[in-house]
Amino acid sequence: MIDDQNIRIKRLETSPYGTNTYIITCTASQESVLIDAPGEAERVLQELKGTVPRYLLITHNHFDHTGSLKSLKEELKLPVAAQTADASCLPVTPDIYLEDGDHLTFGKHALWVLHTPGHTPGSLCFLLKDILFSGDTLFPHGPGRTANPEAFRQIITSLEAKIFVLPDETRVFPGHGEATMLGVEKKEYAVFSGKSHSPMLCGDVLWRSS
Repeated sequence: MIDDQNIRIKRLETSPYGTNTYIITCTASQESVLIDAPGEAERVLQELKGTVPRYLLITHNHFDHTGSLKSLKEELKLPVAAQTADASCLPVTPDIYLEDGDHLTFGKHALWVLHTPGHTPGSLCFLLKDILFSGDTLFPHGPGRTANPEAFRQIITSLEAKIFVLPDETRVFPGHGEATMLGVEKKEYAVFSGKSHSPMLCGDVLWRSS
């Protein structure tokens, strides 16, 4: 996805659910970070070769993002980092508990932690300069799926307070599917927020058609 003199980012769309795993590597030091562990552990290990893995970060505790977490942790001996509210539902106990505003360094870079509850209570996004790894909090054309109206209101609050305040030029790399630009999502959200909606709205919501 990105490969320049400073940073290299690979997106692996893994089976069985088409979930994205991201490998972020500092090209100066070759230190790397892995975001989410949905499946295809052997493929992920192969892609990590030549790098020095530092952390295994989890955006949230759903099984389609954690299917290979236990095997990758055992193989790589990496610290697993997740948000406190989702920790009890993970297949392994986290080594690092992340909170809003924390940051993790690797090589010459830092990933900043944004706690964005809604899809799950402990959902996280990770910000690397002008790149946002949004997990299942934000996708092209809408937010992540929510289980009930309270969770939907919560994810909207997370987006308004933490995500939509970022620059329009921020690139968004979600937990499923292709990347988008934050400016595009802000415009579509403006259409959504300008309409009235049922107080019971939740589930799979699209900005323009909901």
